[in-house]
Amino acid sequence: MPRYLKSTDHIAFEVDDLVARITLNRPEKRNALSNAMIAELHDALLEADARVDVHAVLLSGAGKDFCAGYDLSDVYAGHEAPSEDDPQYRSLNATLDDDAWGIEQTQRKLSVIMDLHKPVIAKVQGNCLAGGTDIALMCDMVLAADDAKIGFPAVRANGTPPINLWFYHIGPQWTKRMLMTGDLLRGRDAARVGLVLESHPAKELDAAADELVRRVSRIDAELLSAQKRVVNMAMELSGARTLQRFAGEMDAWAHLSVGPRRTKFRADMKELGLKEAVRNRDEPFGSSVIKLRDDD
Repeated sequence: MPRYLKSTDHIAFEVDDLVARITLNRPEKRNALSNAMIAELHDALLEADARVDVHAVLLSGAGKDFCAGYDLSDVYAGHEAPSEDDPQYRSLNATLDDDAWGIEQTQRKLSVIMDLHKPVIAKVQGNCLAGGTDIALMCDMVLAADDAKIGFPAVRANGTPPINLWFYHIGPQWTKRMLMTGDLLRGRDAARVGLVLESHPAKELDAAADELVRRVSRIDAELLSAQKRVVNMAMELSGARTLQRFAGEMDAWAHLSVGPRRTKFRADMKELGLKEAVRNRDEPFGSSVIKLRDDD
């Protein structure tokens, strides 16, 4: 069993007053999820779950953003061909089954958030996009800054969420609204539709998250585990676990799309790079932020 008594290359880890604080720590990359970060996050979460001096976990992102998504430079990067003497491994771009297999490996590492016996609270500021939502929506509670931006813009050209819990937070219509447009919700409106638990002014988010995780951590760990596992079993009985296998397979199928938007994105990535590919993908949509009417 790993012992992360110190921070790693991509994760900051510390324990204080019954709370493990795990921080995605690639601020220069907007905390984009690389394979290395996913592996380190997985091990840090297991470390927190194993320690008796931890009752709850606060998951956050360093810098301006919670997480801007999966590191597409990782996903679309070319790899040096192995020599004939080297073992041959799956290539994620080779076949449908290879792609589905790779998605399942990532699912297994990140789904540990739901499988922990201890509650995980996410604190979301700035951008929480694509893979960032895969992480946040698996947490037991999510607090967001009022001006945070939450959504999955990659559905416009890249695929479908490989970890899909949207339905369990906001129901069928809002899930379709978000995933059929790639639009974004501000934190304040995400709270209104139930995508996050609460939103707070950005300057007050740290204090609000600290107070919530403090209150949760005062409860005995065994009792917290009982509450979490009962609620998660209710989600499993309504298909949440089975849906993840289906979502991963559908993402692999979506990657085979030869539609113009998917084809152009792949070409832009190869010829122009990530930044320009994303700009070209999103430009036809104009402003992506959904604006809900105020009640008053």
